[in-house]
Amino acid sequence: MSLNTLAVLCANPKAGYVAHKEEIGAAISRVLNGGSYILGEEVKTFEEEFARFIGAAHAVGVGSGTDAIQLALRACGIGPGDAVFTVSHTAVATVAAIELAGAVPVMVDVAEDTCTMDAARLEEAVSAVERDPALAGGARPRAVVAVHLYGQPADLPAIQAVAARHKLRLIEDAAQAHGAALTERKVGTWGDAAAFSFYPTKNLGALGDGGAVTAQDPGVAERVRLLREYGWKQRYVSDFPGMNSRLDEMQAAILRVKLRFLDEENRRRQEVAALYAAGLAGKTVTLPVCQAGAVHVYHLYVVQSSQRDGLQAHLKGAGIGTMIHYPVPVHRQPAYASRGLTAGLALPVTEALCGRILSLPMHPFLSPEDVTRVIEAAGSFPVSEGPRP
Repeated sequence: MSLNTLAVLCANPKAGYVAHKEEIGAAISRVLNGGSYILGEEVKTFEEEFARFIGAAHAVGVGSGTDAIQLALRACGIGPGDAVFTVSHTAVATVAAIELAGAVPVMVDVAEDTCTMDAARLEEAVSAVERDPALAGGARPRAVVAVHLYGQPADLPAIQAVAARHKLRLIEDAAQAHGAALTERKVGTWGDAAAFSFYPTKNLGALGDGGAVTAQDPGVAERVRLLREYGWKQRYVSDFPGMNSRLDEMQAAILRVKLRFLDEENRRRQEVAALYAAGLAGKTVTLPVCQAGAVHVYHLYVVQSSQRDGLQAHLKGAGIGTMIHYPVPVHRQPAYASRGLTAGLALPVTEALCGRILSLPMHPFLSPEDVTRVIEAAGSFPVSEGPRP
């Protein structure tokens, strides 16, 4: 069954465009008629509006979420010879960005309930590398990239405590968590810097690539601004090596429109999640957990099943799209498997998750009928096909 024949899509960025088509069209026309297409007033104004939404002092628009992580690390002084601790249960972009900054990624395990970084395992990994830097290819512990996964904040207070104890810089990978919060404080304001993605399927999605770095320290923010454009303070004169990673005016204008609807659309995601939780309780899947004190914005709604592949086929047969986020942990992928990126430590939770997780349809434009259809189809998955998880 092709994407076009599915009755319920797992994600639907086109619906976000259609819902705001008139305003987006006006924003695009404004840019086209304005004559400024790179780092103009649209980008500047979006940066101000997004920083205000997050509660950060500064936001800097960049070319993608991957670039945002790389630039955040570099702006915090992280580079060659530095070990950066993160999770393997994430989009590979997290790890790719660490290597693009010249640093060495070290993977740690995740917690069973939230699927985000386990602070106790972080402590274990950092301590192991401090004792024996050879476990990270001779690199010294310098930073943590905490991934807010599926719209759920990582355990930031516990991770902050480990980072402070070991004098590590803390970078938040908030690519999936626009508007998420913990103890009434939004993600993107906890670390030395935070990276956001505006890929079209994200809660705040552009109609192309885009990203941003948020920071409280004006020095970190200014360094990101310089790094994103060749290290220029004076045009065509690089004070230090930078790159080309600029959020363009068109995407900034589109994001300004969509930002106005983000709270409302996050609430709709939460409503869909509540319907799933009620409708699938006691069925053949394990439901996601929201940690105490957190605002989960449900970028994805990820269930678990010991019969995941059968469930996915069953849902596809009912016209329901699903995805697996993520099918292979980064440390087991061909590009990384031979490189020993776990400091010799086992990642049992991460490795178990990849065979159990399944993302159900989740976006703010699902109709009540769509949600009912998903619940009925998932709930009708025959128990006889396998034991309950």
